[in-house]
Amino acid sequence: MNIEIQGHLERITFVNKENGFTVAKLIPKGQKNVVTITGNMPSVNAGEFLSLSGSWSNHPRFGKQFKVESYRSIIPATAKGIEKYLGSGMIRGIGPVMAKRLVQKFGTETIDIIEKSITRLSEVEGIGEKRIEMIKNAWEEQKEIKDVMLFLQGHGVSPAYAAKIFKEYGSNVIEIVRENPYRLASDIFGIGFLSADRIAKNLGIRKDSKIRAEAGILYVLQQLTAEGHVYYPFEELVAECRKILDTEAEIIKKAINVLVSEKKLVYDWMLSSSEKKRIYLARLFVAEKGIADNLLRLSKEKHKLKIRDIDRAVRWSSSMQGITLAANQKEAVNAAFCENVLVITGGPGTGKTTIINTIIRIFEHNGAKVMLAAPTGRAAKRMSEATSHEARTIHRLLEFSPKAGGFKKKEDNRLKADLIIIDETSMVDTSLMYHLLKAVPVGAVLIFVGDIDQLPSVGPGNVLRDIIDSHIVKTCVLDLIFRQSEESLIVLNAHKINRGEKPKTSFEKGRPQDFYFYDIDDPQEIVEKIKVLCSKKIPDTFGFDPVEDIQVLTAMHRGAIGASNLNVELRNALNPDGDELNRGGQLFRSGDKVMQVVNNYDKEVYNGDMGRILSIDNENMEIRVSFEGKTVSYDFIDTDELVPAYAISVHKSQGSEYPVVIMPVHTQHYLLLQRNLLYTGMTRGKKLVLLLGTKKALHIAINNNKPMERFTYLKERLRKGLK
Repeated sequence: MNIEIQGHLERITFVNKENGFTVAKLIPKGQKNVVTITGNMPSVNAGEFLSLSGSWSNHPRFGKQFKVESYRSIIPATAKGIEKYLGSGMIRGIGPVMAKRLVQKFGTETIDIIEKSITRLSEVEGIGEKRIEMIKNAWEEQKEIKDVMLFLQGHGVSPAYAAKIFKEYGSNVIEIVRENPYRLASDIFGIGFLSADRIAKNLGIRKDSKIRAEAGILYVLQQLTAEGHVYYPFEELVAECRKILDTEAEIIKKAINVLVSEKKLVYDWMLSSSEKKRIYLARLFVAEKGIADNLLRLSKEKHKLKIRDIDRAVRWSSSMQGITLAANQKEAVNAAFCENVLVITGGPGTGKTTIINTIIRIFEHNGAKVMLAAPTGRAAKRMSEATSHEARTIHRLLEFSPKAGGFKKKEDNRLKADLIIIDETSMVDTSLMYHLLKAVPVGAVLIFVGDIDQLPSVGPGNVLRDIIDSHIVKTCVLDLIFRQSEESLIVLNAHKINRGEKPKTSFEKGRPQDFYFYDIDDPQEIVEKIKVLCSKKIPDTFGFDPVEDIQVLTAMHRGAIGASNLNVELRNALNPDGDELNRGGQLFRSGDKVMQVVNNYDKEVYNGDMGRILSIDNENMEIRVSFEGKTVSYDFIDTDELVPAYAISVHKSQGSEYPVVIMPVHTQHYLLLQRNLLYTGMTRGKKLVLLLGTKKALHIAINNNKPMERFTYLKERLRKGLK
C-alpha cells in the first residue's frame, strides 16, 4: 500500500547518471530529523519541497528508507521553506543570502511577488534592474525546464542533463526528442546511447528500427575509439553491435551500408584483397590517411637549412652548454640536419632534453625560426622550463578558433617555422596528429620526441609507435642513462621495470631516498596510508604542498583504491571546508583540485588540464576555476566537464610531471596491471615516487608486457605509400 509524505529535500547523496536512481535526505513536514529516500527522481534539486508516494522499507545495510514510486515538486508554504527553495541554486541571481533577504521582506508572498510583481524586488537591498532581469529570465526558464523534466523524468535523465538538453534545443526540446531521441547521444555531452535508447523504447520506437540500428552502430564505434581503436574489423563490429542492440545481423549490415552512403562511415579494404574489411568513422579514416600522406610528403621534401660542418657546429653548441655529447646523442643531433622528419625516443635520464637544446641552439645560430609544442599545458610548461624557449600546446600552436570551429593553421595557412619540435609525442592521437602535419610547411624539419614505452594516447591510435615501426622515418633510440640520472632510484627503477626486472626497494649508501615501496595487502589500509602520506608525512618530512605537489595515480576509477573513492577520501582529508555544490551526485568544494575531462575550445581548456576551484557562486550559478593562473567560469550545468583530481588515472597523467607521485599497485586492479602502465605512472614523479600494494601485484605488472591491441592501419599505409 502506497503512503504519501511531504517534505524539504535537504541534500542529494547519490545519483546514477545512467538511470536517474537517486538517494537523498528529506526532512518530512512537521519533523526535525532527516529520512533517506530512494528511487528514480532525476528532476529534483536540493531545497525543493516534494510530495512523495511510495512505501517504507528496511535496507539490511542502510536501515529504514522510503522507496519513492512517484513524486511531484510543490511550492513550499512556509517562509523557511520558501527561503530554502529559492536559496538552493535553482534560480540564477538568487543564492542563500539573497533568498534570506527576499523572505525577510516578503515572507510567504515571495513566490507570488516573483511571479506577478517582479519589479517589487527592487525594494530589497542589493537588487537592481540588472539583477531583476536576470531573476525574471531564470524564473521563466526554470518553469520551461520543469516541463522538460516532467517529460524526461520517467526516462532516467538527471536534472543536470535535462538542463543541458533544454540549453541545446530550447523550447522545441520535447518535439525534437520525440522525433529522434538518439540525437541526445550525439548532441549532449554525457548522455550515451543507452539512455537515449531507453527513451526511444518508451516512445514506442521499435527494436529493429532503422534509426536505432544506425545510432547503435555509431555508438559502438565511438565506444571502440574510446578504447583506442582507429577502425574495427567489419565482422567483429557486426558482432559487437548485435550484443548491444539485440537485433539481427542483416539489419546491422544494412544500417552500416546506409551510414557509408551518408559518408558517416568508411569501408576500407581495397589495399589488399586478403585483408579484413575495415570500418572507420569517417573523420578517423580521413585523419589516418592524412597522416600517412603528409608524412610521406614531408619526408620527400628537401632540407631547408644547410650547414657545411655539422661536427663543428655540435662542438660549438656543446662548449656553450658546458656538456659532452655521447655517441648516440651526436647521432640524433646530426640526424636533425640531414632528415626532414626525425623521431627521438628514450626513457628518463637518457638525455632527450640535452639533444633538443643542442639542436635548437644550432638552428637559431643559423637564423632559423624554431617552434616548440606539446599535447598538454603541463607538458608545454615543462618543455619551456627545460629549453628556456616558449612552448605551446599543439592546439594553441595551430590556433584553434571556436568561432570557425577548427584550426586556423592548416594546409592553406601553414606554420611559419624552420624547425618544429613536438614533445611527449606518444600522447598525440590520430586526429591531432593529422591536424598538426597538415600545418607543417615545406622544407621545415619536424622532430618528434617521446618515450615509446609509455602508454599510448588516450584518444584513438598508436601514432608514435606506428611511425617508428613503419621504418619510413629516421628513429634515434636513446638507451644510455647518464651519471647524474643514475643517482636517482626513480630513474633506475623505471628502467629496471621497463626491462622486466624488479625495482630496488632498499637503499644504498649515498643514493637519495626518492623511491619507496610499502607492502600493504588490505585496500582500505592503503587508502588510510595514502591519506596520512598526503596530509602529514610527506609535507612534514619533505616540505611538499599536499595538494599542489602531490599527485595520486591509480589504474582504475572503481574500488577502494580507485580514483572515485580516493578523491572522496582525499578531499575530506585535505580540503574539509568550503562552499559546496552537489550536482548530479558529484560534489565540488571551493579549493578542490579538479581536472577538465573534455576539450572546451570556447573556454580554451582541454582534456587533462588541472586546476583549483576558486569559488562557487550559488546566486549566479557559476564555478570559477584557476588553470595555471588563468580563471575560467563554468555554469552549473557545465560542471560535468570537471572531475575531482586529487587522484587521477595513469592515462590522464601522461605528459605531466609532478614533484611527488603516489601510486597503489594491487591485485584489486588485476585487469589493468601492465608494465607500460606502471612505467608511465612511475616516470611522472620528479622528486619522489611511492608505490603502495603487494609484491604479487608488482610482479604481475612487471611481467605483463602485452599491451591491449589497438586496430590501426597507419604503419601499413606508410609502408605501402613508400613503394
